[in-house]
Amino acid sequence: MQLTRYTDYGIRILMYLAVQPEREALFRIAEVTKVFDLSSNHVAKIVHQLGRLGYLKTIRGKSGGFKLAIPVKDIQIGLLVRQLEHSLIAVNCEEPFCRFTPVCNLKGVLGKAVAAYLAVLDQYSLADIVNNKAELISTLPDLSISVFDVS
Repeated sequence: MQLTRYTDYGIRILMYLAVQPEREALFRIAEVTKVFDLSSNHVAKIVHQLGRLGYLKTIRGKSGGFKLAIPVKDIQIGLLVRQLEHSLIAVNCEEPFCRFTPVCNLKGVLGKAVAAYLAVLDQYSLADIVNNKAELISTLPDLSISVFDVS
């Protein structure tokens, strides 16, 4: 199973925030857009949804931005994937319609595979996937430079 880009980017955004817990300044969409070379429209949609789901605290306005709303240890990866993915169905038997659908066992097998996939993700929190903070930070642009301080 492959995550959609939407979910992938949502996890990356949370990781980016999680490796900078001491940061006091709010994060900005333009900053995330530059760091990951993503569309600002796409990042805005993801940040909005992460805010609605309670993962981010978002502040509107000129000095607005966003930050993590809950501790990284409380962000469960399996739940996050379930909330961000539109569908976790492994195969669509309806488009185009498959003649085997009424009697096929594949759908059940793939359903078990997706359940196992999610069971593994359920064992991890955001804290677990950013426990190599120094290595993750070393892959980012110099965060001390104010290039990301965009208005």
